[in-house]
Amino acid sequence: MTARRELWTWLAACAAGAALVLLAAGRDWFTVTYGTREVAVPAAELAPALGPAAWAALAAVVAVLATAGVWRRVVGAVMALCGAGVVAASWWGSGASAALRISAEQAPVVVDSVPRVASAVVWPIVASAGGLLLLAGGVTALLRGGRWPGMSDRYNRRGSAPAESAPSDRALWDALDEGTDPTIDQDPRER
Repeated sequence: MTARRELWTWLAACAAGAALVLLAAGRDWFTVTYGTREVAVPAAELAPALGPAAWAALAAVVAVLATAGVWRRVVGAVMALCGAGVVAASWWGSGASAALRISAEQAPVVVDSVPRVASAVVWPIVASAGGLLLLAGGVTALLRGGRWPGMSDRYNRRGSAPAESAPSDRALWDALDEGTDPTIDQDPRER
């Protein structure tokens, strides 16, 4: 697989992971019933870190595209931490005790009724799957990101001489003093 194709595959996987987390973060994870009254408990109250972590991971995707070298690895590590945070928040937010506590704050408790908790099991799993994709994407960027092309690579001249053999600033100014144009493809020292 070429480096460019690997980068685009990585980008699609990370975007899908963030989309899964954002989808799950906007849903109700529990419904608690007190007598005849139902109280929906959203993910935003159970695991408030999901949305910010997903947005931070999306920002990290853009940053990986814009950076190179050591900075790309640093951004990959940040993305891996965001993914790990999503997985942890999904696990902690999937507990029924937190849903009971939050629903009790929203609804007056009827003395004779026993609350019934119904869980939407799929949303914590979806959030965890998205978090695992982000974690894997971060680790991949950390380990393999140095091989991927950067955004400015297409603007670099192919086959150009390395920066060490380019004329120095002093040589360019000397060429201007002699009346020659140093921007022409000829080395000013050869004139």
